[in-house]
Amino acid sequence: MANSTVRRSVNRDRRSGQEKSKPLPLVTRRFAAWTVEVTLIMTSAIAPFGLGVYVQARTEEKQPINPVLATAKDAIATTLALSPSNRTQQVAPLTNWLWTGALVTPIILSSWQLYLLAKTGSTLPKRWFGVRVVTVAGNPAGMRRILLREVVGAWGLPLLVAYALWHLSGAFPSLGMLAGFSLLTVLGEGFTARFNRYRRCWHDFLAGTYVMDANRSYAALLGNLRPATSPLIPQYAPYYASRPIVPTVAMATAIPPHKRQKPNWWRWMRRNPSFALLFITLSSMAAVLGTLVGTQVYIQTQANQRQLRQQNSQQFLALVQKLSDSAPTTFEERRKAITALGTLNDPQALQMLVDLLGQETDPLLLDTIQQTIASAGLRVIPHLRRSNQSIANALDYVRYSSKPEELTLHQQRLQATQRAIANLLSIYSGNLNGVDLSRTILGENLTDSAVPFSLFLDNVNLSGIQLRGANLNQGSFRGTQWQSAGEDRRWNTADDRIADLSEAQLKAANLTEANLSRTAMRGANLTHAILNRANLVGTNLMGANLSSTQIVGANLQDVVLENASLTGTDLAAANLSRANLRAARLGRASALGAQLQYANATASDWRGADLSGADLSHANLKDADLSDSRLSGVSFRSAQLQNTNLRNADLRKADLRGAQLVQTDMQGAILFKSPSPDQFIQAPPEAMLSAIVEGVDFSNAKNLDAKQLAYICTQGGRHPRCP
Repeated sequence: MANSTVRRSVNRDRRSGQEKSKPLPLVTRRFAAWTVEVTLIMTSAIAPFGLGVYVQARTEEKQPINPVLATAKDAIATTLALSPSNRTQQVAPLTNWLWTGALVTPIILSSWQLYLLAKTGSTLPKRWFGVRVVTVAGNPAGMRRILLREVVGAWGLPLLVAYALWHLSGAFPSLGMLAGFSLLTVLGEGFTARFNRYRRCWHDFLAGTYVMDANRSYAALLGNLRPATSPLIPQYAPYYASRPIVPTVAMATAIPPHKRQKPNWWRWMRRNPSFALLFITLSSMAAVLGTLVGTQVYIQTQANQRQLRQQNSQQFLALVQKLSDSAPTTFEERRKAITALGTLNDPQALQMLVDLLGQETDPLLLDTIQQTIASAGLRVIPHLRRSNQSIANALDYVRYSSKPEELTLHQQRLQATQRAIANLLSIYSGNLNGVDLSRTILGENLTDSAVPFSLFLDNVNLSGIQLRGANLNQGSFRGTQWQSAGEDRRWNTADDRIADLSEAQLKAANLTEANLSRTAMRGANLTHAILNRANLVGTNLMGANLSSTQIVGANLQDVVLENASLTGTDLAAANLSRANLRAARLGRASALGAQLQYANATASDWRGADLSGADLSHANLKDADLSDSRLSGVSFRSAQLQNTNLRNADLRKADLRGAQLVQTDMQGAILFKSPSPDQFIQAPPEAMLSAIVEGVDFSNAKNLDAKQLAYICTQGGRHPRCP
């Protein structure tokens, strides 16, 4: 009796201890484990990627992005409809490694977690929270079931549904909406556990798995869960015991007949030999017949292609004979032979046409060749490009020779290829995406004394064309469009067609009202070019030369002009808000009334520039040189002028309220107009065209003279020497 009393007290103590340390519900722990899993994988990608972005912004040395990372970036950008301007091709060396780690680390971590889940039933977060995933027999699910559960059920199909909703709805291409759709579909799929008895999500039904409390052992008696004490465990039990279960007679009798064994094709074939033999015979005959038909079709196709190539070769040889200088052919026969060359589906025929273009002297035949090349389409562009570059190289070689007739001949041949290319660009306007004319000579060579070729491509759609390093000097591109929205008709997506003019020569080119938004123009030479009222929003002009260029009234919002040269450039009324002008050279530039709000002009050079009436509010002018510049009427409200050089700058009527004047050099800066000696009554500050300094802190400014201090103190400025 005493022993039973002791046991009851011990049991009460145990129950009270269990009640005090009662674990969280399984649903809560399951969600917590899922959250930790997702967080770990996301952190493994975001941390190195963010560090790579930080290094990228602070490292001058660049190198090409590695091919694996470039392929992955292009695939991600295409899938997520990212802007092409965000697809960096030049990165810092350390960024290359960090971004590669951001790509590889989540894959390794996910694979390791899937392996643990398949072999042990728990990932590391699931083990921390006491959650296991098992089959109906109580065993770990295995890799096949886990891949079906996680890759297909839990993530693949929900994300596919979210992507379809995003792409087909008006939310495209907003990445925020895609993230919202993805979160809703993934959580919605997990919420399906609310509608069944064993709290199984849809992906559990798909893979035949169950989620259980790893800290307890369960068995199922005809669907009623209770602690495992009985050997009667049906096959459809949702949870498993902690040790292997040995089937018993009671278990066998409790299993419904239709649940005891899975379909077996071999058993069916043994029971129905006639049908099995017929099925195998028909399948074999169909396979043999399909193989024979496919082989015959392949052989016939190859034979037809060989015959067609042979016919084209014979026709090509016959036409070459007619076009040879020694052939006794009439003008009409030569013209027909030239036209026939354009109909042949043979690269040799196209190359022959291009060669004739540089050799023929008869104007009528030259016109026929030009028409034939135009009818051949864009497939002749690579041949024209090679011929153009070859003739240009030969021209550079003979330019300094003593044979002027040879120089003239090469110039005529070069101009013939230029006219043919320009004609094709005009005819196929809007269909030039991917056409490569890099390093092609299409503009005037300013060193030639002969009559140059003039390139006119006004109002032409050149979106997506590749003109890296091309010579487009003195070309006319008035109203030309260099980018388009692509097939999806939506801007700022991966399929946008954007021209590449990196390192192109555009000296004295006319680009008035041209649409160059987000075009790649890194290192381009635009000296003396005309860009009035052009659209240059987001264009990359890093390191470009825009000296003495006219950019009046142009839209340059978010433009990248880092390390660019704009000496003597006319930027009157241009919109340069949020522009990147870091280390740009703008000496003697004219920016009357320009908008430079929030622009980054760190370490830029504005010596002798005229910025009268410009808006530089909230601009970053740290370490900039504005000495000897005219800043009358400029708004510097809330601008950063730390360590800025304002020596001898004209600051009359400038608004300096809110500006950060730390170590700013004010030596000789003009803050007000001194009254004339015969003026008896001093005019008010507004009439004297004085700078607005009320409330401005000049405590840390440098080289302030007595007159400047007196004006600052009388006009409400702050300085330790003010009374």
